[in-house]
Amino acid sequence: MTSITITDALQQQLIAYRRELHAYPELSMQEFETTKRISNWLQQHDITILTYPLSVGVIAEVRGEQQGPTIAIRADIDALPIEEQTDEPFRSKNAGVMHACGHDFHTSSILGTAILLQQQRHLLKGTVRFIFQPSEETAQGAEYVAKAGVLEDVEAIFGMHNKPDLPVGTIGIKAGPLMASVDRFELDIIGTGGHAGIPESTVDPIVISSQIVTAFQSIVSRNISSFDNSVLSVTKLQAGNTWNVIPEKAELEGTVRTFQATSRATIPQRMKALAEGIAASYGAKADFRWFPYLPTVYNDARFTEVLQEAARISGHQAVEADMVPAGEDFAFYQERIPGYFVWVGVDGPFGWHHPQYRLNEDAIPVAATYFANLAVSVLDQWQ
Repeated sequence: MTSITITDALQQQLIAYRRELHAYPELSMQEFETTKRISNWLQQHDITILTYPLSVGVIAEVRGEQQGPTIAIRADIDALPIEEQTDEPFRSKNAGVMHACGHDFHTSSILGTAILLQQQRHLLKGTVRFIFQPSEETAQGAEYVAKAGVLEDVEAIFGMHNKPDLPVGTIGIKAGPLMASVDRFELDIIGTGGHAGIPESTVDPIVISSQIVTAFQSIVSRNISSFDNSVLSVTKLQAGNTWNVIPEKAELEGTVRTFQATSRATIPQRMKALAEGIAASYGAKADFRWFPYLPTVYNDARFTEVLQEAARISGHQAVEADMVPAGEDFAFYQERIPGYFVWVGVDGPFGWHHPQYRLNEDAIPVAATYFANLAVSVLDQWQ
């Protein structure tokens, strides 16, 4: 198979795109200027832009010279409410907003993939739809795009996230669960307030909450299989407002991360039962509320071999991807159609969402060529 490669001129252009995006980051569902930039760059390379009822985000297509199915490649375009603390000459010019998760890298790389495939349309046995998606950081963008009809007639979807702890030139690939489902909970413990010196006349929600927090820690260790992967974290416990009064109510909040559907179903059931049981034993009430947020990023194993082969064709190294307990709204696409999400090494000194986040821009041509070769390979092997 012919390998798609990138010229030095295009590589420099993609770096320039990335730096411009980095200098002018925009928050979720506010990516208006980012949308304009992406559209203009695509049009400069004669790439077709599709019309959908989207206020932000861009959908484009490269149609091969041979008929075949449609697959999609997704890049996210939003930034974070973080004040940048780097000395890069292209550091953010928008106060309090930063591409601290590398979405500028994703966007510029997939722009490169679109340009490369537009130049090599004769190799495509089908169509590649490019989704430049808004609002990944708030987990709204994927459903927003899907509800607009963008996935109609799409057979499969592929995406990536940069990985600072992987070296440039590596692609992390793993079938099955890759990123965790993300859920949130709230819990109110309602007791009876009163004088701190006369606790026997009260039902102390602080003592009860402390018992519940401890009991919650037994759920993963005693109710979930040791072969599953789960995290339960209470991140907020707020009660009272002065030193000599036992409050009436305590408020708890936190998150649960899971990789298996059975664990995701079991944990909130056990949390509710424990909270209500412990509260009742003290004469208090528990109001437990569960908020499903993101499903698991779960990669379709049928594509693993072609993803690994695409890395070899591109001259990159395929490695076994590590699972991470962070979430990704790419999972919403995978609930609708087959999909696969990979890591791309960027050799960065800091992790995601850090105010000094940086990446090695040599990773841009790696990602651009990898996804170009992947698209050709998937369409070539489609049965």
